[in-house]
Order: sequence, then structure tokens, then C-alpha cells
Amino acid sequence: MSVMQRRGLLGLVAGGAILASLPHRVWAQAAAPAAPTGPFTLPDLPYAPAANEAAIDARTMEIHHGFHHRAYVNNLNTAAAANPQLGQMQLDELLMRIGQLPEAVRTVVRNSGGGHANHSMFWQIMGGAGGEPSGELAAAITRDFESFATFKTRFEAAGNGVFGSGWVFVTVANDGKLALVAKPNQDTPLMDGSRVLMGNDVWEHAYYLRYQNRRPEYTRNWWNVVDWAKVSERYAAAKAGTLRI
Repeated sequence: MSVMQRRGLLGLVAGGAILASLPHRVWAQAAAPAAPTGPFTLPDLPYAPAANEAAIDARTMEIHHGFHHRAYVNNLNTAAAANPQLGQMQLDELLMRIGQLPEAVRTVVRNSGGGHANHSMFWQIMGGAGGEPSGELAAAITRDFESFATFKTRFEAAGNGVFGSGWVFVTVANDGKLALVAKPNQDTPLMDGSRVLMGNDVWEHAYYLRYQNRRPEYTRNWWNVVDWAKVSERYAAAKAGTLRI
């Protein structure tokens, strides 16, 4: 780990410790500054921050959504203010056309646009009680990964194998075929023209307050909060051609 990475990690831990020491009401007020206006908006969490306690503590959810995701949206809106063409496309279209964008804005779109899309998907598929999928989605997982148990093992291995920060995704084709892919940083399969069914965030900010360096424990527990009904809705939308981010 480089000196800059160590400093960044120490800053994250120190920041989390300071936030954890504040009264919840004071902390919550600090966690939700007004976002600059623009074409991109921070989605509300579709559940209370404590809804994912079986895998992710409420404070991490608040920091993750209220600071990290908000920063991606703010950065993207700042870029759109200087480059109005960015706000004229839907987020998924923007990411799919990243190679056609002016070079000067590609980095902010890759990092902040990717972060906005990835997290917007991430919040959608959690807040559940885990278990296993059913119906067409369960059949597709068995078809493409041999079994649900094999799918979980391969998904966890891909997430744990990401060097540094990144994501593990399940992509879904128009015909419903599923595949696993890991991406660094805030890259998304949308940049390769693929739709995302689901994914897990393996950046340290997603789990460090509870798990420290124990990423495999986090990725194993994460199944306890997946909302398979929501994932199934995304699967149906992908087959219907209406899935966006």
C-alpha cells in the first residue's frame, strides 16, 4: 500500500470515528448538505439506514449514501454545468458513450458517473432478507452458474479478488443470459455496453467500520440483505429492454 493510500485510509477511519462520536441528530444534519442543482440527483435510500444491519451497520449506510454517493452526484453536476451536453443524456447513455465524450470530461464521467450509476443500483437491491431467488431468475442462475451455491461462491471470489477498490457485478443480456464481471474503482459494465443485474461494492468505505480488513466476511454476510424480489424485477426489466442503471 502506498503512502497516499495509507493516509487516505487513516483519514477514512479517523473521519468515521469522529462521526461515530457525534450525537445521531447532529451527525445526520452534517451528512445531508444541500446538493448543487443539476440534471443528476441523489436518490433517497428506499429503506431506513438500519435496514441492512444483518450485513452493514446503519452508520456505514449513512456515510456511504450521504457523503460518498452525494459527492459523485455533486461532481457530475459540476461537470455538467461546464459541459451542458452531459446533462442532455440519461446516465446509462452517458456511460455507454464514454468513449465519444470530450477527453477533458471522460475521467469525471468515469469516476463520478460510474459511481452514481453503481450506487443507485446498489441501494435498489438491498433492504431484503436474503434467502434465495425464485422463478425465472432462479432458473437463469442455475442455467448459467450450475447452481445457486456455485453462483454465490464465484460471486464472492470475484469480489474478494478485486485488488484495491472496485465492484463485482452480474451482467444480464437481452435474452436473460447472466455473467460475472469484476471492475476496478467506479467502472461499470455499462461502459462496455452491458446491462447490470446486480452488484456488490467492495470499496473499503462500504464495509470498513464494521469489518476493517475482513472483506470476505463482508461479502459473505452481504447475501443476508439482498432483496431478491427487486433483483427479479431488474431481471424482468432487462429482458423487456427497459432496465437502465
